[in-house]
Amino acid sequence: MIVRILGEGQYRLDDAELDLLNALDDDVEAAVTAGDAAWLKRALERLLGEVRTQGVLLDDDLLVDSDLILPDAEATVEQVREWIGEDDSFDGLMP
Repeated sequence: MIVRILGEGQYRLDDAELDLLNALDDDVEAAVTAGDAAWLKRALERLLGEVRTQGVLLDDDLLVDSDLILPDAEATVEQVREWIGEDDSFDGLMP
């Protein structure tokens, strides 16, 4: 799986990481639902930190389609809410 963090780069992760990433994504979604900016920042930092720690950073010259695109840790509640969508058809940042 290829994950892009906006403004940073792409990481290659094993599919085995998906369960943990989904759990961290659930925390991001809960923070957005609560409208809690501080919680969202912590949740995004944990999610992005896991991608950075478990993933292998790809060379900037390598052009690969991303399977998942994540905002940076400075994204606001409103930005992430817009990213996720306001209806029930999409859960969190990760499909």
